[in-house]
Amino acid sequence: MAILSRIQVRLGFSKIQIFQKVENSLPWDKDKIMTSQSPIIIIGNGIAGTTLARNIRKKSRQAILIISKESDYFFSRTALMYVYMGHLKWEHLEPYEKGFWQKNKIDLLNAEVTNINAKEKVVVLANGQHLSYDSLVLATGSTPNKFGWKGQDLENVQGLYTKQDLEQLTANTPNIQQAVVVGGGLIGIELVEMLHSRGITASFLVRENHFWSKVISPHEGEMIERHIRAHGIDLRMNANLIEIISDENGKAASVLTDQGDIIPCQMVGLTAGVRPNIDFLKDSNLEINRGILVDQYLATNLPDVYAIGDCAELRSPLAHRHAIEAVWYVGRMMGETLAQSLTGKPTAYTPGHWFNSAKFFDIEYQTYGQISPRATLEENHFCWKHQTENCMVRLAYHAKSRLFLGINTFGIRMRHEVFDQWLKEKVKIDTVIENLSKANFDPEFYAQYEPQIQAQWHSQLV
Repeated sequence: MAILSRIQVRLGFSKIQIFQKVENSLPWDKDKIMTSQSPIIIIGNGIAGTTLARNIRKKSRQAILIISKESDYFFSRTALMYVYMGHLKWEHLEPYEKGFWQKNKIDLLNAEVTNINAKEKVVVLANGQHLSYDSLVLATGSTPNKFGWKGQDLENVQGLYTKQDLEQLTANTPNIQQAVVVGGGLIGIELVEMLHSRGITASFLVRENHFWSKVISPHEGEMIERHIRAHGIDLRMNANLIEIISDENGKAASVLTDQGDIIPCQMVGLTAGVRPNIDFLKDSNLEINRGILVDQYLATNLPDVYAIGDCAELRSPLAHRHAIEAVWYVGRMMGETLAQSLTGKPTAYTPGHWFNSAKFFDIEYQTYGQISPRATLEENHFCWKHQTENCMVRLAYHAKSRLFLGINTFGIRMRHEVFDQWLKEKVKIDTVIENLSKANFDPEFYAQYEPQIQAQWHSQLV
């Protein structure tokens, strides 16, 4: 992902609920859909592709075809863990009623695309069928990383990204006692929590010195590590996977680490990040780096071919933003933007200020703006941590101008729109500190920590 907030279910408004607010019929005459020309073909039915289709249909009568080999219908990917944990059923992940697609003349095809031919303007399916397109949009998402580990393709070794991964996990984990999860990111901690919910002992291998070290500070990482271990998780830092050892039946029976440890297990989860799902495009003449290279209008080097979502790599990303951002809302924004261009209003993609959220067992995390894992000569940090509770706030501001740059919060819910406005207005850090309570999203019966945060801030200024 990683991904939109996994904490939304806990906040009382799940992504499913959000999607259900979307209109179930759109403002156009369904009997006048253009059928005389080739359709807009969208490969991928995730948040990027589906958002694009919906927004095209609001403005255009052109035929639309969505192709996906993963599932018949779009679903809320970030809620997969809650299906496994028993909080939701699979049908709860489908945000639209079954008739939505037919009602709005969006055709769906469950099939695998094996190649594209931009010269002939066709996509090639695994069954040999060729489908013509007017415009082609690649919204193929991500796929879990594999690094050539011996044993990585054994039957009970898997990632956690697709519907099929969830089905495989459900099949792999009944009556097992021990699992190993490799990779210390957001998907890794989700998988560990999922296994823990079923009473499965998990060993969690993280190669960094502290948890999620490329994103959060050592102090933040240490708090998360203590919290993980408090749930009985065998968390091992500075631990690299060397080999997955099979039994006589060709299934994973243990793993070998670079520390020389052999850990018995009956299932291995590979969650060492994701990469763009573009292997099938290697012979397509697309310009590809890590992802499919696109310009500010999300266009590729091939005529009438575009890429959005996790598989798209911006040629010229904004400062302090990554060229590939595999998060839910980026896919949604790209879909909305490209729909404008494909319906007659060329629109450049502008991502705005960075934000993200996640959950580490019971600790909710949010981030807004730009904040590095460590302070620099130009970027000062202020950190407050509760003495006994898993609550922490870290703010970044420019050393000379004192302009507010960004914030990480743990255990305190904050309002996105407030921080977005402060970042737009380029307010100073003092303004943020003094008005921090305006951003608090916790209900009134939750503890309020702003006075403590402000007191520490003022004490450091003396």
